[in-house]
Amino acid sequence: MKLMIAVIQRQDESALTRALVSHHVGITRVSSKGGFLREGNVTLFIVVPDHRVDDVMQDIRKHCYTRTKFVAPLPPVAESGEFYPSTPIEVQVGGATVFVVDAAVLGRA
Repeated sequence: MKLMIAVIQRQDESALTRALVSHHVGITRVSSKGGFLREGNVTLFIVVPDHRVDDVMQDIRKHCYTRTKFVAPLPPVAESGEFYPSTPIEVQVGGATVFVVDAAVLGRA
């Protein structure tokens, strides 16, 4: 058994979870926020047999993709009364970060 931990953008959550559920893959979802852009993320915990890892990765690749976004950088520290307009920076956001680890299967007590 494998535990897959997938951190994805909130925009990709709906399509990915629908695909996983349609393929009879159970998920546990945790909302999170942070990172460079301080945007909403979703962390999915997925436990699957070893032979299903590639299928789940295929769904993740299909439904989680990168986007281009323009963000305003923080203004530099300036003397009182000075103003430095900042130029937006183009950054890539989205995609998925996936960790796959062995999961121990516990027997009944």
